[in-house]
Amino acid sequence: MIIKKQYLKSRPVCKVTFRLPADIGNTAKQAALVGEFNNWDMTANPMKRLQDGAFTVTIDLEKDREYQFRYLLDGTQWENAVNADRHEATPFGDSFNSIVIV
Repeated sequence: MIIKKQYLKSRPVCKVTFRLPADIGNTAKQAALVGEFNNWDMTANPMKRLQDGAFTVTIDLEKDREYQFRYLLDGTQWENAVNADRHEATPFGDSFNSIVIV
C-alpha cells in the first residue's frame, strides 16, 4: 500500500494518491477509500483498478491535518495501509484505522 503526497504551492491542499497493491487488489472486484475526509461514505471515493490488479485514487486533502481512513474491498472487507503515517484504535476497540498526515 503506497501513499504519495504532492503539496501544491498555489493552494493549501495536498494531492494524496492512495494505492492498494495488486497482491491485495487481485482478490477484490472493487475497492473504495473511506475515511474522515468523506464522512466515512463507502461510495464517495471509489478506487480505479489498474491493469496489474492494483487499485488507486487521488484526492485533495487540506494541509496541516491528519485523517483516519481504511480501504473497503467489495463492500465487506476492511484493509489498512501498512505504510500509513500511523495507526490508531477505532472507537469500537475492535480494529485500527490508518492515519495520513498532510
